[in-house]
Amino acid sequence: MAISYEFSIGSVRAKETSLLSAQDTERLLGCRDTAQLCSTLSDLGIGKGNSVDAVLAQHEKETWAYLKSVAPDFDIFTPFIIANDIHNFKVTLKGIMAEREYKHLMLSPNIVPHETMIKAVENRRMSLLPEFMQKPCDEAYELLAHTGDARSADSVLDRALMDEMLRLSKQYRSAFLREYFQTQIFYNNVKIAIRASRAKPTRDYLEKSLCEVPHFRKKEIIDAALKGYDSLIGELSKDSACECDKAMEAYKESPSAFEKFTDDKLMRLARESCKRTCEGAEPLLGYYLGREAEKKMIHIIASGIRTGADVDNIRERLREIYG
Repeated sequence: MAISYEFSIGSVRAKETSLLSAQDTERLLGCRDTAQLCSTLSDLGIGKGNSVDAVLAQHEKETWAYLKSVAPDFDIFTPFIIANDIHNFKVTLKGIMAEREYKHLMLSPNIVPHETMIKAVENRRMSLLPEFMQKPCDEAYELLAHTGDARSADSVLDRALMDEMLRLSKQYRSAFLREYFQTQIFYNNVKIAIRASRAKPTRDYLEKSLCEVPHFRKKEIIDAALKGYDSLIGELSKDSACECDKAMEAYKESPSAFEKFTDDKLMRLARESCKRTCEGAEPLLGYYLGREAEKKMIHIIASGIRTGADVDNIRERLREIYG
């Protein structure tokens, strides 16, 4: 019997109560070492393991198993999953060409089976890959094989990923999904432009690397980036689209503050769009993004513990949560 959205929404609303709360976050911040952090995460039902990576691996496995069991149309998660496929192609290509181990770096879930990805790279048979990957993967292969230019190869793949995310997000009857990816890719473009502006990019590189996305003034941003970093920052600071001007104020504080600003903006969008609706796929998408936010929070806390960072410093770096 087909699963209805009424059933899946009822299930996910009950599941939301197990997402980490602000009180849980403070408990995690009180951990003295990663062993205690793992123990506390286990107590909170996040996962079991002797390392943070093991706990988070179980956390992710459980997230996807649950979503597959309750989603009436699991394909709606494809725009998120294909990022793993692009990552897997990158590590496979670089690993094979450098003759170093890479299989442990491949991610799941994925659209392309790991074995198929390896065969596609080993035999340069990009026809084994989804259509959106075939041409850019072959171009990236050519760039890395003949020029060793990993930066340009990555930019070709990243552009293909952003284009496909936008295309897929428009296929589903979800205004949230479209706005989420348009906002995410707007800021991906900003980050690409900033990095490039420090390295004297060519116009051709920027044209190929930056995605066409609503509200992003591609020509003006390219013109500013070609003049240099200061010119670009000034141009972006005048742009109110997607609160870019506020994001740049955060960037001037630090790149990590900028990353936090963009992550928090996306999380607020998820809360506003997904927690307030009682129909469609949005509640499931919101729960997924809430679980992803948990992972990021745990990574930040674990990193702070390992480096001996002050608790207040770790707390400042934490992103907003869905719960």
